[in-house]
Amino acid sequence: MARLREMYKSEVAPALMKKFNYKSVMQIPKIDKIVINVGCGEARENPKAIEAVIRDIGIITGQKPVVCNAKKSVANFKLREGMPNGVKVTLRGEKMYEFLDRFFNLALPRVRDFRGINPNSFDGRGNYSMGVKEQLIFPEIEYDKIDKVRGMDICIVTTANTDEEARELLALMGAPFSR
Repeated sequence: MARLREMYKSEVAPALMKKFNYKSVMQIPKIDKIVINVGCGEARENPKAIEAVIRDIGIITGQKPVVCNAKKSVANFKLREGMPNGVKVTLRGEKMYEFLDRFFNLALPRVRDFRGINPNSFDGRGNYSMGVKEQLIFPEIEYDKIDKVRGMDICIVTTANTDEEARELLALMGAPFSR
């Protein structure tokens, strides 16, 4: 499954080098990591909810997620410091490229009324963030095995300095941006 990594080396990097007139190959932007985050507010009443999220994210990414605990107590949310309230996983290397390939080519086309991802969701420093409303778009997740439909945040961190460079990098990697 090293298709995207090979594509980056053979097609994407030379195209970026030519378009932005880089002097060194070290200036060419690349994808650094992908962070997937799922907030699970119902975990304070139902401890099994966190286990279900861990299982789902583990199946989707192929890596064991980390449980995130509350840093502060918030009385309005009935949340105490140290209580679990979400999970996250950071993908790097081969698993990152494999996830990105499956995300762009299998998962996103399964979204209802999908017209492409928003090309304006960059943070100003070359990182792209987006939200997914349900985990069912991933083919690894079986509809009968989930207890609740949950969304997730996906953040693609690049080494690009500007949004234009990062947008071009992701477009050449196969990101289905809307027009």
